[in-house]
Amino acid sequence: MGASRPTVHHLGRVGDIAGGMTQVVNGYLAWPFPRVDVAVITSRGDPGDHRAAAGKAAGALLRVLRLPRGSSVVVAHLSERGSFYREGLLMRIAHARGVATVAHLHGSSFARFAAAHPRVTGWTLRGADRVITLSDESTEVATRFVPAERVVLVPNAIPSSRPAEKQDLVVFGGVVSHRKGIDVLQDAWEQASAPGWELVVAGPVRDEQLVRAGIPGVRMAGSLAHEELMALLDRSRIAVLPSRDEAMPMFILEAMARGNCVISTDVGGIAAVLEGGRGIVVPPSDVEAFRTALQSVLDDPGRRAELAAAALTTFEQRYSADAVFPRVEDLWLAALAARHPGTATAHPADRRVVGDTP
Repeated sequence: MGASRPTVHHLGRVGDIAGGMTQVVNGYLAWPFPRVDVAVITSRGDPGDHRAAAGKAAGALLRVLRLPRGSSVVVAHLSERGSFYREGLLMRIAHARGVATVAHLHGSSFARFAAAHPRVTGWTLRGADRVITLSDESTEVATRFVPAERVVLVPNAIPSSRPAEKQDLVVFGGVVSHRKGIDVLQDAWEQASAPGWELVVAGPVRDEQLVRAGIPGVRMAGSLAHEELMALLDRSRIAVLPSRDEAMPMFILEAMARGNCVISTDVGGIAAVLEGGRGIVVPPSDVEAFRTALQSVLDDPGRRAELAAAALTTFEQRYSADAVFPRVEDLWLAALAARHPGTATAHPADRRVVGDTP
Protein backbone atom coordinates (compact mmCIF):
# COMPACT_ATOMS: atom_id res chain seq x y z
CA MET A 1 0.00 0.00 0.00
CA GLY A 2 1.24 3.47 -0.84
CA ALA A 3 1.54 5.76 2.16
CA SER A 4 0.00 8.71 0.29
CA ARG A 5 -3.14 6.83 -0.73
CA PRO A 6 -6.35 7.51 1.18
CA THR A 7 -7.86 4.59 3.07
CA VAL A 8 -11.61 3.99 3.06
CA HIS A 9 -12.72 2.33 6.30
CA HIS A 10 -16.03 0.46 6.20
CA LEU A 11 -17.97 0.08 9.43
CA GLY A 12 -19.56 -3.35 9.58
CA ARG A 13 -18.32 -6.89 9.15
CA VAL A 14 -17.00 -9.18 6.45
CA GLY A 15 -16.87 -12.87 5.65
CA ASP A 16 -19.35 -15.54 4.60
CA ILE A 17 -22.24 -14.02 6.51
CA ALA A 18 -25.80 -13.76 5.22
CA GLY A 19 -26.92 -10.25 4.39
CA GLY A 20 -26.54 -7.79 1.56
CA MET A 21 -24.48 -5.27 3.52
CA THR A 22 -21.78 -7.82 4.30
CA GLN A 23 -21.60 -8.95 0.67
CA VAL A 24 -21.21 -5.34 -0.47
CA VAL A 25 -18.24 -4.86 1.87
CA ASN A 26 -16.78 -8.21 0.77
CA GLY A 27 -16.92 -6.97 -2.80
CA TYR A 28 -15.09 -3.75 -1.94
CA LEU A 29 -12.33 -5.67 -0.17
CA ALA A 30 -11.77 -7.93 -3.16
CA TRP A 31 -11.62 -5.11 -5.73
CA PRO A 32 -8.29 -3.50 -6.76
CA PHE A 33 -9.28 0.16 -6.45
CA PRO A 34 -6.59 2.22 -8.23
CA ARG A 35 -6.70 5.34 -6.02
CA VAL A 36 -7.69 4.20 -2.53
CA ASP A 37 -7.05 1.37 -0.11
CA VAL A 38 -10.01 -0.35 1.54
CA ALA A 39 -10.23 -1.60 5.11
CA VAL A 40 -12.90 -2.78 7.53
CA ILE A 41 -13.52 -1.63 11.08
CA THR A 42 -15.49 -4.51 12.57
CA SER A 43 -18.29 -2.86 14.49
CA ARG A 44 -20.72 -5.71 14.90
CA GLY A 45 -20.64 -9.41 15.74
CA ASP A 46 -23.15 -12.15 16.43
CA PRO A 47 -26.37 -10.42 17.53
CA GLY A 48 -26.93 -13.18 20.07
CA ASP A 49 -23.61 -12.63 21.84
CA HIS A 50 -24.08 -9.30 23.61
CA ARG A 51 -20.73 -9.34 25.39
CA ALA A 52 -18.82 -9.94 22.15
CA ALA A 53 -20.93 -7.30 20.37
CA ALA A 54 -20.07 -4.74 23.03
CA GLY A 55 -16.39 -5.61 22.65
CA LYS A 56 -16.56 -5.16 18.88
CA ALA A 57 -18.22 -1.77 19.27
CA ALA A 58 -15.62 -0.61 21.79
CA GLY A 59 -12.78 -1.75 19.56
CA ALA A 60 -14.35 0.03 16.59
CA LEU A 61 -14.60 3.25 18.60
CA LEU A 62 -10.89 3.13 19.47
CA ARG A 63 -9.99 2.64 15.81
CA VAL A 64 -12.19 5.54 14.71
CA LEU A 65 -10.57 7.80 17.31
CA ARG A 66 -7.12 6.98 15.94
CA LEU A 67 -7.79 7.53 12.23
CA PRO A 68 -5.67 10.17 10.48
CA ARG A 69 -8.01 12.98 9.44
CA GLY A 70 -6.56 13.99 6.11
CA SER A 71 -6.29 10.56 4.52
CA SER A 72 -9.26 8.61 5.92
CA VAL A 73 -12.84 8.11 4.80
CA VAL A 74 -15.34 6.34 7.08
CA VAL A 75 -18.27 4.58 5.40
CA ALA A 76 -21.18 3.63 7.65
CA HIS A 77 -23.41 0.91 6.21
CA LEU A 78 -26.89 1.63 7.57
CA SER A 79 -30.20 -0.16 7.22
CA GLU A 80 -32.52 0.47 10.16
CA ARG A 81 -32.73 -0.03 13.91
CA GLY A 82 -29.37 -1.12 15.36
CA SER A 83 -27.12 -0.01 12.54
CA PHE A 84 -28.36 3.59 12.78
CA TYR A 85 -27.49 3.69 16.46
CA ARG A 86 -24.24 1.69 16.27
CA GLU A 87 -22.55 2.53 12.97
CA GLY A 88 -24.35 5.86 12.83
CA LEU A 89 -22.84 6.95 16.14
CA LEU A 90 -19.36 5.88 15.04
CA MET A 91 -19.77 7.87 11.82
CA ARG A 92 -20.86 10.95 13.73
CA ILE A 93 -17.80 10.65 15.99
CA ALA A 94 -15.55 10.38 12.94
CA HIS A 95 -17.27 13.41 11.40
CA ALA A 96 -16.81 15.43 14.59
CA ARG A 97 -13.09 14.63 14.47
CA GLY A 98 -12.82 16.00 10.93
CA VAL A 99 -12.70 12.65 9.15
CA ALA A 100 -14.56 12.41 5.83
CA THR A 101 -17.74 10.34 6.12
CA VAL A 102 -20.17 8.50 3.85
CA ALA A 103 -23.52 7.00 4.87
CA HIS A 104 -24.34 4.00 2.67
CA LEU A 105 -28.05 3.21 3.03
CA HIS A 106 -29.31 -0.37 2.72
CA GLY A 107 -32.37 -2.16 3.98
CA SER A 108 -35.94 -2.54 2.86
CA SER A 109 -37.41 -0.65 5.80
CA PHE A 110 -35.35 2.53 5.71
CA ALA A 111 -38.29 4.73 4.69
CA ARG A 112 -40.47 3.39 7.51
CA PHE A 113 -37.62 3.68 10.01
CA ALA A 114 -37.01 7.29 8.97
CA ALA A 115 -40.71 8.10 9.33
CA ALA A 116 -40.84 6.50 12.78
CA HIS A 117 -37.50 7.92 13.96
CA PRO A 118 -36.91 11.21 12.12
CA ARG A 119 -34.69 12.71 14.80
CA VAL A 120 -32.15 9.87 14.90
CA THR A 121 -32.28 9.53 11.11
CA GLY A 122 -31.63 13.22 10.55
CA TRP A 123 -28.95 13.41 13.25
CA THR A 124 -27.13 10.46 11.68
CA LEU A 125 -27.33 11.55 8.05
CA ARG A 126 -26.27 15.09 8.82
CA GLY A 127 -22.98 13.58 9.92
CA ALA A 128 -22.27 12.33 6.39
CA ASP A 129 -20.41 14.28 3.72
CA ARG A 130 -22.08 12.04 1.12
CA VAL A 131 -25.07 9.67 1.29
CA ILE A 132 -25.33 6.64 -1.01
CA THR A 133 -28.83 5.31 -1.71
CA LEU A 134 -30.07 2.26 -3.61
CA SER A 135 -33.51 3.39 -4.77
CA ASP A 136 -35.52 6.46 -5.71
CA GLU A 137 -37.55 6.04 -2.52
CA SER A 138 -34.46 6.07 -0.31
CA THR A 139 -33.12 9.06 -2.23
CA GLU A 140 -36.33 11.02 -1.67
CA VAL A 141 -36.31 10.20 2.04
CA ALA A 142 -32.63 11.07 2.48
CA THR A 143 -33.09 14.47 0.85
CA ARG A 144 -35.57 15.39 3.58
CA PHE A 145 -32.66 15.45 6.00
CA VAL A 146 -29.61 16.56 3.98
CA PRO A 147 -29.08 18.71 0.87
CA ALA A 148 -29.85 16.89 -2.37
CA GLU A 149 -26.38 17.52 -3.79
CA ARG A 150 -24.93 15.29 -1.06
CA VAL A 151 -27.21 12.34 -1.92
CA VAL A 152 -26.10 9.98 -4.68
CA LEU A 153 -28.01 6.97 -6.00
CA VAL A 154 -25.54 4.20 -6.80
CA PRO A 155 -26.55 0.61 -7.57
CA ASN A 156 -25.02 -2.28 -5.75
CA ALA A 157 -22.37 -4.04 -7.77
CA ILE A 158 -21.21 -7.63 -7.80
CA PRO A 159 -18.57 -9.69 -9.63
CA SER A 160 -19.45 -11.45 -12.86
CA SER A 161 -20.40 -15.13 -12.97
CA ARG A 162 -18.61 -18.35 -13.73
CA PRO A 163 -20.14 -20.01 -16.81
CA ALA A 164 -21.92 -23.30 -16.09
CA GLU A 165 -24.31 -25.61 -17.92
CA LYS A 166 -27.87 -24.53 -17.27
CA GLN A 167 -30.44 -26.87 -15.73
CA ASP A 168 -34.20 -26.74 -15.25
CA LEU A 169 -33.92 -25.04 -11.87
CA VAL A 170 -35.88 -22.17 -10.33
CA VAL A 171 -34.04 -20.58 -7.41
CA PHE A 172 -35.23 -18.45 -4.50
CA GLY A 173 -32.46 -16.91 -2.42
CA GLY A 174 -33.07 -15.05 0.82
CA VAL A 175 -34.55 -15.32 4.28
CA VAL A 176 -37.51 -17.69 4.12
CA SER A 177 -40.12 -15.35 5.50
CA HIS A 178 -43.39 -13.52 4.98
CA ARG A 179 -41.49 -10.38 3.95
CA LYS A 180 -39.75 -12.29 1.18
CA GLY A 181 -43.07 -13.77 0.02
CA ILE A 182 -42.39 -17.45 0.68
CA ASP A 183 -46.14 -18.06 1.06
CA VAL A 184 -46.82 -16.47 -2.33
CA LEU A 185 -44.06 -18.53 -3.94
CA GLN A 186 -45.35 -21.83 -2.56
CA ASP A 187 -48.92 -21.10 -3.64
CA ALA A 188 -47.83 -20.02 -7.12
CA TRP A 189 -45.61 -23.09 -7.55
CA GLU A 190 -48.39 -25.47 -6.49
CA GLN A 191 -50.78 -23.89 -9.00
CA ALA A 192 -48.26 -23.85 -11.87
CA SER A 193 -47.47 -26.71 -14.21
CA ALA A 194 -43.74 -27.40 -14.08
CA PRO A 195 -42.97 -30.99 -15.09
CA GLY A 196 -39.25 -31.71 -14.91
CA TRP A 197 -38.45 -28.48 -13.06
CA GLU A 198 -37.20 -28.11 -9.50
CA LEU A 199 -37.71 -25.11 -7.20
CA VAL A 200 -34.80 -24.68 -4.80
CA VAL A 201 -35.46 -22.47 -1.78
CA ALA A 202 -32.12 -21.35 -0.35
CA GLY A 203 -31.93 -19.37 2.87
CA PRO A 204 -32.47 -19.48 6.61
CA VAL A 205 -36.05 -20.10 7.71
CA ARG A 206 -37.48 -17.27 9.80
CA ASP A 207 -41.21 -17.93 9.54
CA GLU A 208 -41.41 -21.70 9.99
CA GLN A 209 -45.20 -21.66 10.17
CA LEU A 210 -45.32 -20.58 6.50
CA VAL A 211 -43.18 -23.46 5.19
CA ARG A 212 -45.24 -26.35 3.85
CA ALA A 213 -43.56 -29.72 3.55
CA GLY A 214 -44.17 -32.11 0.69
CA ILE A 215 -44.83 -29.70 -2.16
CA PRO A 216 -43.88 -31.60 -5.33
CA GLY A 217 -40.73 -30.33 -7.01
CA VAL A 218 -39.64 -28.12 -4.09
CA ARG A 219 -36.32 -28.58 -2.30
CA MET A 220 -35.66 -26.62 0.89
CA ALA A 221 -31.89 -26.17 0.78
CA GLY A 222 -31.57 -24.18 4.00
CA SER A 223 -28.78 -21.67 4.54
CA LEU A 224 -26.04 -21.90 1.94
CA ALA A 225 -22.61 -20.34 1.86
CA HIS A 226 -22.59 -17.41 -0.54
CA GLU A 227 -20.39 -19.28 -3.03
CA GLU A 228 -22.82 -22.21 -2.99
CA LEU A 229 -25.75 -19.92 -3.74
CA MET A 230 -23.83 -18.32 -6.61
CA ALA A 231 -22.97 -21.75 -8.02
CA LEU A 232 -26.67 -22.62 -7.85
CA LEU A 233 -27.55 -19.45 -9.77
CA ASP A 234 -24.88 -20.29 -12.33
CA ARG A 235 -26.80 -23.50 -13.08
CA SER A 236 -30.39 -22.23 -12.81
CA ARG A 237 -32.53 -20.77 -15.57
CA ILE A 238 -35.02 -18.78 -13.46
CA ALA A 239 -34.60 -16.78 -10.25
CA VAL A 240 -37.60 -15.68 -8.17
CA LEU A 241 -38.05 -13.21 -5.33
CA PRO A 242 -41.73 -12.43 -4.50
CA SER A 243 -40.88 -9.93 -1.77
CA ARG A 244 -43.32 -7.63 -0.08
CA ASP A 245 -40.60 -5.20 1.00
CA GLU A 246 -37.09 -4.52 -0.32
CA ALA A 247 -34.58 -1.78 -1.06
CA MET A 248 -32.50 -3.24 -3.88
CA PRO A 249 -31.73 -6.89 -3.13
CA MET A 250 -28.33 -8.22 -4.14
CA PHE A 251 -29.99 -11.52 -5.10
CA ILE A 252 -31.66 -9.84 -8.10
CA LEU A 253 -28.36 -8.52 -9.47
CA GLU A 254 -26.56 -11.78 -8.72
CA ALA A 255 -29.22 -13.68 -10.68
CA MET A 256 -28.99 -11.24 -13.61
CA ALA A 257 -25.20 -11.62 -13.64
CA ARG A 258 -25.60 -15.38 -13.94
CA GLY A 259 -27.92 -15.44 -16.92
CA ASN A 260 -31.18 -16.06 -15.08
CA CYS A 261 -34.63 -14.96 -16.13
CA VAL A 262 -35.76 -13.00 -13.07
CA ILE A 263 -39.30 -12.71 -11.68
CA SER A 264 -39.87 -10.38 -8.76
CA THR A 265 -42.23 -7.77 -7.35
CA ASP A 266 -42.73 -4.02 -7.65
CA VAL A 267 -41.12 -2.99 -4.36
CA GLY A 268 -38.10 -0.80 -3.66
CA GLY A 269 -35.82 -0.36 -6.64
CA ILE A 270 -36.60 -3.71 -8.29
CA ALA A 271 -38.90 -2.43 -11.05
CA ALA A 272 -36.37 0.18 -12.15
CA VAL A 273 -33.83 -2.60 -12.65
CA LEU A 274 -36.05 -5.19 -14.35
CA GLU A 275 -38.45 -3.05 -16.41
CA GLY A 276 -38.02 -2.74 -20.16
CA GLY A 277 -37.74 -6.46 -20.90
CA ARG A 278 -34.99 -7.26 -18.40
CA GLY A 279 -37.26 -9.39 -16.22
CA ILE A 280 -40.85 -9.71 -15.04
CA VAL A 281 -42.27 -7.57 -12.24
CA VAL A 282 -45.67 -8.23 -10.63
CA PRO A 283 -47.53 -6.68 -7.69
CA PRO A 284 -46.51 -7.96 -4.25
CA SER A 285 -48.76 -10.53 -2.51
CA ASP A 286 -50.51 -11.39 -5.81
CA VAL A 287 -50.32 -15.18 -6.14
CA GLU A 288 -52.12 -15.33 -9.48
CA ALA A 289 -49.92 -12.66 -11.07
CA PHE A 290 -46.81 -14.43 -9.86
CA ARG A 291 -48.07 -17.82 -11.07
CA THR A 292 -48.89 -16.38 -14.49
CA ALA A 293 -45.45 -14.82 -14.80
CA LEU A 294 -43.74 -18.02 -13.74
CA GLN A 295 -45.81 -20.17 -16.06
CA SER A 296 -45.08 -17.87 -19.00
CA VAL A 297 -41.33 -18.47 -18.80
CA LEU A 298 -41.58 -22.14 -17.86
CA ASP A 299 -43.59 -22.71 -21.06
CA ASP A 300 -41.65 -20.42 -23.42
CA PRO A 301 -37.89 -21.09 -23.66
CA GLY A 302 -37.51 -18.32 -26.23
CA ARG A 303 -39.00 -15.63 -24.02
CA ARG A 304 -37.08 -16.96 -21.05
CA ALA A 305 -33.81 -16.74 -22.93
CA GLU A 306 -34.61 -13.27 -24.25
CA LEU A 307 -35.29 -11.92 -20.76
CA ALA A 308 -32.17 -13.56 -19.37
CA ALA A 309 -29.97 -12.16 -22.15
CA ALA A 310 -31.33 -8.64 -21.67
CA ALA A 311 -30.77 -8.91 -17.92
CA LEU A 312 -27.18 -10.06 -18.41
CA THR A 313 -26.42 -7.22 -20.83
CA THR A 314 -27.89 -4.67 -18.43
CA PHE A 315 -25.92 -6.12 -15.54
CA GLU A 316 -22.65 -5.85 -17.45
CA GLN A 317 -23.33 -2.26 -18.53
CA ARG A 318 -24.73 -0.83 -15.29
CA TYR A 319 -24.32 -3.12 -12.30
CA SER A 320 -21.08 -5.00 -12.75
CA ALA A 321 -18.13 -4.14 -10.54
CA ASP A 322 -16.35 -2.75 -13.61
CA ALA A 323 -19.22 -0.33 -14.19
CA VAL A 324 -20.05 0.69 -10.60
CA PHE A 325 -16.90 0.59 -8.50
CA PRO A 326 -15.15 3.48 -10.28
CA ARG A 327 -18.20 5.64 -9.48
CA VAL A 328 -18.08 4.61 -5.84
CA GLU A 329 -14.37 5.38 -5.65
CA ASP A 330 -15.05 8.84 -7.11
CA LEU A 331 -17.70 9.38 -4.46
CA TRP A 332 -15.41 8.38 -1.59
CA LEU A 333 -12.79 10.80 -2.87
CA ALA A 334 -15.43 13.52 -3.24
CA ALA A 335 -16.28 13.12 0.45
CA LEU A 336 -12.60 13.44 1.33
CA ALA A 337 -12.22 16.54 -0.83
CA ALA A 338 -15.30 18.09 0.81
CA ARG A 339 -13.69 17.86 4.26
CA HIS A 340 -10.09 18.45 3.18
CA PRO A 341 -9.92 20.49 -0.06
CA GLY A 342 -6.89 19.66 -2.13
CA THR A 343 -6.52 16.09 -0.88
CA ALA A 344 -8.73 14.45 -3.54
CA THR A 345 -10.36 15.20 -6.86
CA ALA A 346 -14.14 15.24 -6.65
CA HIS A 347 -15.35 15.79 -10.21
CA PRO A 348 -17.46 12.79 -11.34
CA ALA A 349 -18.95 11.79 -7.99
CA ASP A 350 -20.66 15.10 -7.34
CA ARG A 351 -23.26 14.42 -9.99
CA ARG A 352 -26.17 12.11 -9.25
CA VAL A 353 -25.41 8.56 -10.38
CA VAL A 354 -28.58 6.67 -11.28
CA GLY A 355 -28.19 2.97 -11.91
CA ASP A 356 -31.37 2.45 -13.92
CA THR A 357 -30.57 4.89 -16.70
CA PRO A 358 -28.00 4.40 -19.46
